[in-house]
Amino acid sequence: MTAARAAGVRTLFQSAPQALNKVFYAEKGSFSYWRTRMLYATIIGYAAFYLVRQNLAMAMPGIGEEFGYSKYDLGWITSVFSISYGVGKLVNGYFSDRSDARYFMSIGLFLSAIISFLMGFGSSLFFFILFMGLNGCFQSMGWPACARLITHWFSPMELGSKWALCATSHQLGAVAIFGMGGFLIEHFGWRSAFIVPAFVSMGIAFFLFNRLRDTPKEVGLPPVEEYKGDVTHLADLYAERITFKEVITTVLANKLVWYMAIANMCLYIPRIGLFFWAPFFLKEYKGVTLVIAGLQLVSLEFASVLGGIAAGWVSDKVFNGRRGPVGTFCLIGSAIFLYTLLKVPAGYPFLDTLILMIIGFLLNGSQVLNGVATADFASKRAVGVATGITGSVAYAGAAIASGAVFGKVVEIYGWEGGFTVFILTSVIGAFFFALTWNNRAKVLDESAEGILVK
Repeated sequence: MTAARAAGVRTLFQSAPQALNKVFYAEKGSFSYWRTRMLYATIIGYAAFYLVRQNLAMAMPGIGEEFGYSKYDLGWITSVFSISYGVGKLVNGYFSDRSDARYFMSIGLFLSAIISFLMGFGSSLFFFILFMGLNGCFQSMGWPACARLITHWFSPMELGSKWALCATSHQLGAVAIFGMGGFLIEHFGWRSAFIVPAFVSMGIAFFLFNRLRDTPKEVGLPPVEEYKGDVTHLADLYAERITFKEVITTVLANKLVWYMAIANMCLYIPRIGLFFWAPFFLKEYKGVTLVIAGLQLVSLEFASVLGGIAAGWVSDKVFNGRRGPVGTFCLIGSAIFLYTLLKVPAGYPFLDTLILMIIGFLLNGSQVLNGVATADFASKRAVGVATGITGSVAYAGAAIASGAVFGKVVEIYGWEGGFTVFILTSVIGAFFFALTWNNRAKVLDESAEGILVK
C-alpha cells in the first residue's frame, strides 16, 4: 500500500462515520452507474458462453443419428468436456483472482466461439471429443471472472440477490440456444447449431471488452464495502490480488468450502445430466419431437431464472445471509420431483413441462446458493480459487456420473436407472448443505456486532 493510500485508510479510521457518509454521497451516482453496467454486461456475457456450450446438447441427437454413435459414445464427449471444464475452473479460478476480469472473460468467450465454429465441420468421434475438451478449457474462464466481478462490485449483504441475478445468465443463454438450436437444426441441420451461435458469441466478446471494468478502483472509486458502509477490515480491501497464504488459510483449510464442493458435485450430477441428456430423454422416453423437447426445456430454464432469484432473495432477507437452509430444501424438493417426472407416463407433455419447471426452479436455486455460500465462506480476493475448487469437484463428479458412465447406465438399466442416480445425489447434496445451516459470511457477523477494525 502506498503512503498516500495508507494515510487515507488511517484518516478513515480516525473519523469512520464522517468518511463513510462522504463516500456515500460523493460516489453514489458513479457507483450506481458502474454497478448497473457491470451487472448487465456480466449477464449478457456469460449467457453467450452458454450459446457455445449447450449447443452440443441440441446437436447430439443429430450427431448420433448421422454417424451411428451410441449413448455411451456420445457420453464420452460430455465426460471429456466435464473433466476439462472442471480442471480448467480450478486452474483458471486461481489465475482469475490474479488477472483483470475484463480481459479474462472476453478472451475466454472469443476462443470458445472459435472452437464452436470449428465443431460445425466435425465428422469423427475423436474430433468431437478433442474439440469439446478444448472448449471446456476456454469455457472455464467465464464464471471465475464473473465471480470476481460480482464480489468486487457488490457487498456481502446484497451478494445473494445480485449473484442470483447474474446467474440468470445461465438460463438466458440456455433459453436462447434451445430456441435457436431447435429452429436451426430443423431447417439447416445440426452443424448450424455450432456455427451460427459462434458468430453471435464472437460479437458479444467484443461487447464485453468494451463494457467491463475489473474493480471499482479501476474507475477511481473506493471498495464497495465503503460505499455500502458494512466494512470491517478496511486496510485489506486495497490489497486486491490474492496471496498464496490466503489460498491456504481461507480456502484449502476451510471445511465449509469443502462441504460446498461436495454439495456442488451432488447437485451438478442431475443439473449437468439434464443439461446434456434431457433432449434425448424427452424424445425417447416421453415420445415428443425435438422441437417440443426444446420448448419444454425453454420452460425449465425460465423457471430456473425465478428459482435462482427467489433462493438468493430468501437467503438474504429471510435467513439473513444463511444459504444452508434454503439450499437444503431446494435439493430435497428436486429429488421428489425428479422421481415424479420419471413416473408420469408418456403422453402428458403439459404435465411433464410443469414438473420440469419445478425441477429447474429448485435445482437452480441450490446451484446459485452454492456459489454464493462459497463466496461467503472465502474472502472476496479468494473467490475465484474457492469457486474454482467447488466447480472442479462438481464437474469431476459430473464427468463420471452424467457422461459416459451415465450413458452406459441408461443403456443397461434404462432411464429409470439414470434418474435413480440423479435422485440419490440430490439427497446427498442436501445433507452437505445442511451442514452449513447456521453459517454465513464472517463480515456479516462482524458488521452485526458493530466491529470496525484496522
